[in-house]
Amino acid sequence: MKILINFIFVYMILFPNCKINLGLHILHKRSDDYHAIETVFYPLPLFDALEVVTMSRQESSLHLPFTMSGLEIEGHPGSNLCIRAYRLLKQDHPGLPRVKMHLHKLIPTGAGLGGGSADAAFTLTLLNKKFKLGLSTEKLLNYALMLGSDCPFFIINQPSFAQGRGEMLEPIPLSLSGYRAVIINPGIHINTSNAFMNIHPEKPGYSLKVQILKPVEEWKEGITNDFEKWAFEQYPELGKIKTDLYKAGAVYASMSGSGSTVFGLFKGKPSIEMEKDPDWFYRELDL
Repeated sequence: MKILINFIFVYMILFPNCKINLGLHILHKRSDDYHAIETVFYPLPLFDALEVVTMSRQESSLHLPFTMSGLEIEGHPGSNLCIRAYRLLKQDHPGLPRVKMHLHKLIPTGAGLGGGSADAAFTLTLLNKKFKLGLSTEKLLNYALMLGSDCPFFIINQPSFAQGRGEMLEPIPLSLSGYRAVIINPGIHINTSNAFMNIHPEKPGYSLKVQILKPVEEWKEGITNDFEKWAFEQYPELGKIKTDLYKAGAVYASMSGSGSTVFGLFKGKPSIEMEKDPDWFYRELDL
């Protein structure tokens, strides 16, 4: 599947997409207190919308205007990753013009989909292109890692086998074209730090890098997410969603990241109507 990154420079609007994890293993805790992982990131056609407009001299002010709409984002707007991305570049490029931003949020936050990381990475890419900063992909990857472990993926934004903190990326020849993804987020907030604390790192008994290139129909018994066992014990409804996805005909289902989004991959539409709460986030996406 090819994700189209839209840069409409007249209006300066871009559309950051999200991702899912296909398999996720926590290998060990590193000396820097981060965990070494391996996973496969796969981009999805579910988008936020970010508008970036250069401020005029008359609009000059001490703060950086940032407004939001759509799904609620916790925390002060001034700490949003888009603002942090701008300030990061401004440190090294003091001539970077002042801008105002508006983020329309359609990707659930804190859901294992990387929506905030995507917003930050796309902000870096847009500012680089719009203001001709001349940053290489390698330099953008370095800036992205300063903002979050999975931010670098959205600079590349193609199916990738990831190691390290998630920043060591190797593009892989994986396409889910022809499949339909069902994305369900029941609104449960899982603290990522707490999830890591409850995982006992160990090397998996199989090679994810090899397994992911096998037919999708073989993934069910061979590709796992280490966070699921703990998350499903704490929140049984997540395990039920995964079971229901398989009952509906999914060829593969899993939790993404540390949760709480659960997804299923289907050949065509689900065979039965999924039982879901009206307050849940639910999307069907053609890949």
